[in-house]
Amino acid sequence: MSHAVRWQQLSGPTGGAAELKHSGGPWTRASATAAEIRTSAETSRSVLGRGHEGIAAGGAGLSAVAALAGLRESWEERLTAVRDECEALRGTLLTVAKEMGETDTAVGNSFAGRR
Repeated sequence: MSHAVRWQQLSGPTGGAAELKHSGGPWTRASATAAEIRTSAETSRSVLGRGHEGIAAGGAGLSAVAALAGLRESWEERLTAVRDECEALRGTLLTVAKEMGETDTAVGNSFAGRR
């Protein structure tokens, strides 16, 4: 995965100089997207459960009820895995955004006396 960078022209007495800055925006947006997917997966898992309420009692003795229960369990496991992975990814992406910002500051400070 590559990270976005942007060049910013700074005008000054020397006619301008280029400064490389990491943009934390894409990492923060990716983290927000992971959080949205996490929420959607959890909501879907909850709705799936509510949709199956009463099926076992209403369809007692039908083989389709057992098959449907197995299908529900399989989808609940998938949605739980997506939810959990997105939660972990969200945190990792926020950490990258923070680290990229800290790198920018540290590099900028190291050149402060040389301008």
